Amino acid sequence: MAGNKASTEVRERSGAASATGAKGEMGINVNEITELAGVRDCLQFFTREKQWINEAHLEFCRVPAPTFMEAERAAWFQERFRALGWESAIDRAGNVIASLGPGPYIAVTAHLDTVLSPRGKEDITVDSEGRFRGPGVSDNGAGLAALLALARAWKSARLPELPAAPLLVANTGEEGEGNLLGMRHLCRQSPLARQIKGFVVVDGANTDHITTRALGSRRFEVTFSGPGGHSWSDFGAGNPVHALCRAVALFAETRIEGTPKSSINVGLIEGGSGVNAIAQSARAKVDIRSESNQKIELLVEVLYSAVDRARDAENQRATGGRVTARIKEIGARPAAALPEDAPVLAYLRAVDAHLGIRAQMDTSSTDANIPLSMGLPAVALGAGGIGGGAHTTQEWFSPDGRDLGLKRIFLTLLLMLRNGSDGNGK
Repeated sequence: MAGNKASTEVRERSGAASATGAKGEMGINVNEITELAGVRDCLQFFTREKQWINEAHLEFCRVPAPTFMEAERAAWFQERFRALGWESAIDRAGNVIASLGPGPYIAVTAHLDTVLSPRGKEDITVDSEGRFRGPGVSDNGAGLAALLALARAWKSARLPELPAAPLLVANTGEEGEGNLLGMRHLCRQSPLARQIKGFVVVDGANTDHITTRALGSRRFEVTFSGPGGHSWSDFGAGNPVHALCRAVALFAETRIEGTPKSSINVGLIEGGSGVNAIAQSARAKVDIRSESNQKIELLVEVLYSAVDRARDAENQRATGGRVTARIKEIGARPAAALPEDAPVLAYLRAVDAHLGIRAQMDTSSTDANIPLSMGLPAVALGAGGIGGGAHTTQEWFSPDGRDLGLKRIFLTLLLMLRNGSDGNGK
């Protein structure tokens, strides 16, 4: 996910500075909670320990963690959680799990993996304005730093006993073809799955959005194969590159308009061995997204039809060997939505009013897709500070104002823990 994943649809406003100190929805009084001694200590920690948080942030960003290769960074986090006094283990999916005892739990998660990785420690720098620069410093360096800040703050304060307990998770496989593998395991196969009653997914930096709707997607690899040959002497043989280009053109003609909002994209094309050779194979990777699972299914049918038509057209033109086509699914993320009356959303609105944060409800593809599709309460938030340039070599993160985002996450978590072990406050 991007450091500030683009909102695909603005839903509504949440929070207002003028509401600070007032009781929020459902009679939630955030002022009352912040006056508790242990809570006050944690809130002060996020501002007081800015330097420690920044140093830890830079340190782990220098540990490469491309998707499917997160083990070194996972080991770093496991060791650090243990040093901070948490029980910590790495599960079968490579997720780092940190707890303070038995559940039920509310999970705070942040993904370990990055789209790009630093080639060396020198690729992660701090510029003259105090901005962090380098691959993954915002997406998801900001989110992972929030886990460490929560872990240390929680252990440094005497917090009241609560009906549920926090579970901190640095998970694998959020980006690209990782296909949310870490979150899938946590929600479906993990021994802890039934004990997790709600999720706060921390992804990227900016606090101006609350992801409550999961953007669905399905991804495919389309491959055309043929006998290949010389561009002159074997001319007339079915050409996989020609067939693939035709399929892409046919699929790209699909009209995408109206609601639910949807998109299609061919993001990669490969094939052939030389300008004077008929390719033996050619492939493309296709991304289909929508706010509706049903619309995704319709677009998948359009893709299959385009591939079939392109194959048949190439074979009708061929005077030699024929081409074949294969479509392989390489990713699927379900669309889903948090109910508008979900208690966690009321908690967030009350916290945002207290802190003076203005945020918009948005739709995005995050780790929250999985719990939302299972009917579990989940939101995705930025960790504080400001980030940009995600998924590029120019990625950056400014820690200015990070403490506001950390306070927001902490207070929302505290309300979820305090108001019901089922995560819904019911």
